[in-house]
Amino acid sequence: MAVSVFDMFKIGIGPSSSHTVGPMRAALAFCEDLVEKGGLERTAQVVVKLYGSLALTGVGHGTDKAVILGLLGETPRDVNPDAIDDMLAAVRQAKRIKLLGQHEIAFDPAEKIEFHKGERLPRHSNGMGLVAFDADGGVVHEEIFYSIGGGFVVREHEEEGDGASDDQAPIPHPFNTAEELLAQCRDNNMSIWALMLENEKIWRDEDTVRQELLAIWQVMQECTQRGFRVEGNLPGGLEVRRRAPRLYRELQEQNADEHLDLLDWVNVFALAVNEENAAGGQVVTAPTNGAAGIIPAVLHYYNRFVDDASDEGVIRFLLTAGAIGILYKKNAGISGAEMGCQGEVGVACSMAAAGLTEAIGGSLSQVENAAEIGMEHNLGLTCDPVGGLVQIPCIERNAMGSLKAINASRMAMRGDGQHKVSLDQVIRTMRQTGNDMKSIYKETSQGGLAVNVPEC
Repeated sequence: MAVSVFDMFKIGIGPSSSHTVGPMRAALAFCEDLVEKGGLERTAQVVVKLYGSLALTGVGHGTDKAVILGLLGETPRDVNPDAIDDMLAAVRQAKRIKLLGQHEIAFDPAEKIEFHKGERLPRHSNGMGLVAFDADGGVVHEEIFYSIGGGFVVREHEEEGDGASDDQAPIPHPFNTAEELLAQCRDNNMSIWALMLENEKIWRDEDTVRQELLAIWQVMQECTQRGFRVEGNLPGGLEVRRRAPRLYRELQEQNADEHLDLLDWVNVFALAVNEENAAGGQVVTAPTNGAAGIIPAVLHYYNRFVDDASDEGVIRFLLTAGAIGILYKKNAGISGAEMGCQGEVGVACSMAAAGLTEAIGGSLSQVENAAEIGMEHNLGLTCDPVGGLVQIPCIERNAMGSLKAINASRMAMRGDGQHKVSLDQVIRTMRQTGNDMKSIYKETSQGGLAVNVPEC
């Protein structure tokens, strides 16, 4: 299956692509299936069953809220974040829900959304089942979905996740590994971004590709600006205070040439985005929500501190980063519940390092080297969210991942592109490491900081 850059960068809401965006899309798809099968009007009740990581950290990640929104017919891209609380309160108070905004049934979320914390479906830790019943208790329709990371959703009987590229159109330059990608680039005398652009043109014309990529960048910038403005504590009970607004004000008041000022700016860019994500704001999944701050922070670094930065550079950055993300999706995984945080922050770091290197004029070999460095030094990174919330250690981890990405790019640019460890080798190592990692370190909040840091 071909994967689009717009599969890797989706506009959605926080706090989690796999636990919020994915379940919302699954619930929506289930209702759309009901319409297609002619069963919507016959439906009298719906039961949602969450398994594995979705059950263990679902409340902290807003999975139950996302399911309600999906059943209502909302999409992650178009839902109004300011209206979410009112929509949820209305359903919970009335104990009724209007499926797709069309067909009203009795629905008490406390009873109809079940958290099966002791069960894991065989295919993926992020499993969920939905069942629609008629008035006599007969099954109208049932389906199992897996939220496999980055907002991708796959049904039980499907092999691949859905996305912008699910029309199965053949692309001119297919690749499954970094070796194949680089060979395609060399054989056609193309950079990674140019090859990706040619592939994208099977789904949309070049002007549209460029406009939509810049629209993605615009949403990232708007998210950052909201993160600079909004004060107070993040929701969830941990009483984690937003730091980006204060740090942003301090940086604006300082001399722009002060030593290490650049590092502080990168930190505040990442913190602003991930604090917005933790609050359920609109973000770009890049490639996941838990790692949503890294690519925007590195893009802000490029835009602010690189002398010849341009929109063209942003487009090349995102196309290149998307290609690297596709390699991880195809050969390892981008879900914290499957790979640990190396599959989220590690992948985003690798993508950002490659994108930055391309934007500042790196060679093909230097781009691959930057991507490899970005992941190599995130191998084994666990996903251990305190309280099941994307606050500790997730927010700071994005800031650290952003700085790692910039340093990986600088190291690659200082070299000649020759290196001992290939990107394919580090991706295989990441996959093996994720498979060997105990489940308590993979977004279950059963190990690591999640059990060693008190929640209050």
